[in-house]
Amino acid sequence: MSEYILETKHLVKEFRGFVAVSDVNLQVKRGTIHALIGPNGAGKTTCFNLLTKFLTPTSGKIFFADHEITHEKPAQIARRGIIRSFQISAIFPQLTVLENVRIGLQRRTGLSYHFWRSDSILNRLNEPAFQLLQEVDLAEYANEITVNLPYGRKRALEIATTLAMEPELMLLDEPTQGMGHEDVSRVTQLIKKVSTGRTILMVEHNMNVVSQIADKITVLARGSVLAEGDYQHVSSNAAVMEAYMGTTTGELEGAHG
Repeated sequence: MSEYILETKHLVKEFRGFVAVSDVNLQVKRGTIHALIGPNGAGKTTCFNLLTKFLTPTSGKIFFADHEITHEKPAQIARRGIIRSFQISAIFPQLTVLENVRIGLQRRTGLSYHFWRSDSILNRLNEPAFQLLQEVDLAEYANEITVNLPYGRKRALEIATTLAMEPELMLLDEPTQGMGHEDVSRVTQLIKKVSTGRTILMVEHNMNVVSQIADKITVLARGSVLAEGDYQHVSSNAAVMEAYMGTTTGELEGAHG
């Protein structure tokens, strides 16, 4: 078994002649937090959409757990254990927090969307759902109607529903976007907490978040890999500073790109 759970080889995506992703070779090691960063228009979201099969590559190959998945459909790769949070996780605003996590568990156990099932059957999922809420620090909100949750707590709930589907690889798309400082700090520590024994690939603008939790960082610029390594390595790279700041001087830390 390869040490890399996800690999791309010479990944390219063109849109009517515009190259959005150019010859990207990505290697995500098992059990790590890997961050994909870069200024606006760098190709991060396009790359994510290729990995989750919402887009098909123009050329190149994608491998997950030593299987080529280049031409598989989104549902196929979800069954393999690649779960993208914040884009596809089920959050039903009029259900309770616990009921939302229970729906994630229903998907995994084959009870998906069987809302007419008796309470006694669904209640079997209450205990594992509550355990997941404890993991993301939402136990006290278990019976709260989801629409009433603060924004940052809703993001924590989305992580819980993703965890309910037992992902081998969690893809987090801008997990702290639009948050205030307090929520950013809470969700950053939450991601670090739930990463134990799991693999996470995240797109993130906030360099302070990346500096705290990422084991490896891949920097994209104009669709290509500009630099790769740990935070200390990429933050001292002159080309990375120029891409983020428009200059070769100044500190990268704190840049939101």
